[in-house]
Amino acid sequence: MDKTVLITGSSRGIGKETALYLAKNGYDIVLHCNSNIKNAEETAALIHECGRRTRILQFNIADREQCKKILTDDIKTHGIYYGVILNAGIAKDNVFPAMEDNEWDDVINTNLNGFYNVLKPIVMPMISARIKGRIITMSSVSGLAGNRGQVNYSASKAGIIGATKSLALELAKRGITVNCVAPGVIETDMTQDLPAEEVKKIIPMKRFGQAKEVASLINYLMSQDATYITGQVISVNGGLYL
Repeated sequence: MDKTVLITGSSRGIGKETALYLAKNGYDIVLHCNSNIKNAEETAALIHECGRRTRILQFNIADREQCKKILTDDIKTHGIYYGVILNAGIAKDNVFPAMEDNEWDDVINTNLNGFYNVLKPIVMPMISARIKGRIITMSSVSGLAGNRGQVNYSASKAGIIGATKSLALELAKRGITVNCVAPGVIETDMTQDLPAEEVKKIIPMKRFGQAKEVASLINYLMSQDATYITGQVISVNGGLYL
């Protein structure tokens, strides 16, 4: 049976790499973007080259009504997803005394409220279809250990961990696993402006991670080999803050 996976924030970075990795491993992919439709279309073309089906949904995960309408319509048209990967998120870093209200609100509304906004229209149809599916959320090393200048981001990513663990308990009897992946410093366009040599000094492995290293873990958690793994937070961080 073909299995379809929805990946939010899949037009670039870890989301794009995960979409391609899963496509190469036999999954059909529902791509998502907020504004960069061109990148999403380029990713879709690469998925087609893998011989898999794909389509693109465009919406803002911070917009509850928009999420509900687009996801509900997509499920009615194409059926429920086997897996959902909540990868989309934003960062607006600033030291707390200088943090603006919108920097706090935008990050919480996108990263944490996005968890609710995306999953709420999906979970009940997944239960009703009796699909023993997979839900994977994305936290961060900042959600586990905190980080200077990221009180807002760390709060949102720590909240995702708590929500993931609670949802895992609720869905376990349905055979739906819910796990969280917490990347460290991964080489993407979001980290390209970091002082690389300085950052590497605090990473025990002395290098940035690769998006493929995160994608391969997600691929495992999606597989039948991971049926008994749920409610877990798994870090991909080269030993950072362990």
